[in-house]
Amino acid sequence: MRKTLFSQLFLVLGMIIFSQYSMARALPDFTPLVEKNSAAVVNISTSLKKNIPENPNLNIPDVPEDSPFYDFFNKYFGQTPKDSQPYGQRSSLGSGFIISNDGYVITNNHVVENAQEIIVGLKDRRELVAELIGTDKRSDIALLKIKGKDFPTLELGESEGLQVGEWVLAIGSPFGFNHSVTAGIISAMGRSLPNENYVPFIQTDVAINPGNSGGPLFNLKGEVIGVNSQIYSRTGGFMGLSFAVPIDVVVNVYQQLKQQGYVSRGWLGVLIQDVTRELAESFGMERPHGALIAKVLPGGPAESSGFEAGDVVVKFNNKEISFSSDLPPVVGNSKIGSTVPVEVIRRGKNKRLQVEIKKLPEDGQVKLAANDDNTPKPANRLNVTAKTLTDEQKEQLDLSEHGIFIEEVNDGIAKAAGIRAGDVLLLLNNIKIKDAQHFSKVLKELPDKKSIPVLIQRRGTPIFLALKMTDNS
Repeated sequence: MRKTLFSQLFLVLGMIIFSQYSMARALPDFTPLVEKNSAAVVNISTSLKKNIPENPNLNIPDVPEDSPFYDFFNKYFGQTPKDSQPYGQRSSLGSGFIISNDGYVITNNHVVENAQEIIVGLKDRRELVAELIGTDKRSDIALLKIKGKDFPTLELGESEGLQVGEWVLAIGSPFGFNHSVTAGIISAMGRSLPNENYVPFIQTDVAINPGNSGGPLFNLKGEVIGVNSQIYSRTGGFMGLSFAVPIDVVVNVYQQLKQQGYVSRGWLGVLIQDVTRELAESFGMERPHGALIAKVLPGGPAESSGFEAGDVVVKFNNKEISFSSDLPPVVGNSKIGSTVPVEVIRRGKNKRLQVEIKKLPEDGQVKLAANDDNTPKPANRLNVTAKTLTDEQKEQLDLSEHGIFIEEVNDGIAKAAGIRAGDVLLLLNNIKIKDAQHFSKVLKELPDKKSIPVLIQRRGTPIFLALKMTDNS
């Protein structure tokens, strides 16, 4: 009996040890990857001249931060005394990697922006002055060139087939600690960040800190699948959310910067927004998906191809569009001059269009205008007061022949939907609103117990909202 008990105990212990050994064996060994690739990862430092103080002869002492005079100098001089020395230099640290053996280097635009001098530091401790070939703010990628030959390079992978949960590794210079290695997994794909509509970022939980920017993100094969660009942080340090530019985007930018010094992108000529559950219901869609066109820009490719405000783009060049953020990168990477198929949902029915891609123009400004028309209309079933826009006001607002000004919004379904005083109402239930009288007529014909799409323009930006009509509205 005792022998049997000991045998069973020995078997259980053996299984536990074997299980732990198997788990340890399952974890990746990054040492060969680091050994093979770290020589091609570089440190980027930049120098900029500081502002020269108004009185260069003023001798300001170097006051410590814990001194009561420290706050005084900050408040009245706008800078600390130690930062007020004339002709001083300040360094910006980042990372990068060599992409070709003749010395082309990839890094982030924000690492070298406004730099007077750029120094590339190699692992063998050489420091070389780099020439700035070109930058692209939209993707946050910059291309540098250092003199020499037979530089170590990295092998590039693809970002198209990456899977959430994959192991990834980063090499860079966080806080100036050169060739630091951190690892993690891919947390999400195709992330859209504010003001970065043309980059479907790779989100990871790799520890990225200031100084890692511009460094490579590797897969387990040792291929570069992204360039570390941004972190989400409330402290300035790593908080578990890092974002990298996919290598497919980087290669496209690299080739254009190398060939022409700037980047050209495809342009559709529309303003878009996400499709919410309420909007999907109002458009007769089974589920929310696609990119909702809030405005077709005059003179753009979409206008000449028959796109309309209220169309929902669900496929572009045979690629599924699940979220509005999916559309800009696909359009931007399209070849200029090519004609691509687009599938939209228009008033509940699928429609196929063909559009010729044009070059994305430079950023412009949207015109804003006030309204001083004095022909108010009485409250209606939306409980709003509307005014007819004059021809001059429509021209200032860059409107065509339709649109009315919302002067007042009281409690009711319009307010609940998000309509505000000062909005310009353009479409109601997919009908172009010509003036205040037409608005009142369309209101009377709206069905009850349905979600109705309404297109407004707010501070120059078109937005679709969903009105939830009720029995007594």
